[in-house]
Amino acid sequence: MARVGFIGLGNMGGGMAANLAKNGHDVHAFDLSEEALARARQAGCLPVADAAAAAEGAEAIITMLPAGRHVAGVYTDAVFPHAAPGAVLIDCSTIDVATARQLASDAAAKGLEAVDAPVSGGIAAANGGTLTFMVGGTDAGFRRAQPFLEDMGKAVIHAGASGAGQAVKMCNNLILAGTMIATCEGFALAEKLGLDPQVFYDISSKATGQSWSMTSYCPLPGVGPESPADRDYQGGFAAALMLKDLRLAMAAAAEAGATLPLGTRATELYEAFAAEHGNLDFSAIIKTAQGKA
Repeated sequence: MARVGFIGLGNMGGGMAANLAKNGHDVHAFDLSEEALARARQAGCLPVADAAAAAEGAEAIITMLPAGRHVAGVYTDAVFPHAAPGAVLIDCSTIDVATARQLASDAAAKGLEAVDAPVSGGIAAANGGTLTFMVGGTDAGFRRAQPFLEDMGKAVIHAGASGAGQAVKMCNNLILAGTMIATCEGFALAEKLGLDPQVFYDISSKATGQSWSMTSYCPLPGVGPESPADRDYQGGFAAALMLKDLRLAMAAAAEAGATLPLGTRATELYEAFAAEHGNLDFSAIIKTAQGKA
């Protein structure tokens, strides 16, 4: 197994690093949070003093950070100066396409392979090692990154050239935001019309209203498989993060000259909701449909 540097041990990164350690890798992990470092140690990782220490001597360097500026800063200050020759750089953050492409170009100029590999699946999948990775980069970069990603996920798919992983992620989450809002509005209307929520679920989940938002992540507690709705909307994928992804999608649409009327409205709804409830799971937007937010 390989030495891996892991930078960013938040809700997603912590579980991902733990799965790498579980699969036998020597994981040198860094985060600004002492609590996150303590959890990483308990999971079998070696906490280190800074990002540079995580990068030194690593065969693969994985980042899971909040935004493009954080990834660029870590690459410039710690990864590029300390990465071993031949290391593969794997950024699993969700960032803008332009930054992902620039970092890959900068890495190539230094003789390093860099891929963008954002994830889908949420905290439960990060902890369970069942994430889906959508990967942008060269064929060689994908081959180098694939074994590490497979130790953290159930599906690893090469989306195309550098930046393609980020493009897929924002398009996917644009769809997810829209289907979640529609699912919430359907349940809210069903309740107002006097339908039993479980009966509505039993029918719609087998009819044309079916979607992942309904059958895998139902926004109503006590209906369907367990979801954040059953935990008072704690954990999962925060509304603030969904808003971040929607903003990335809208910015990309503006650059590409695409018109997204539903995406625009979804962004407006999540902006209003996240202003007060950004820490809740994104499915909690059902409170808006119910008139409770």
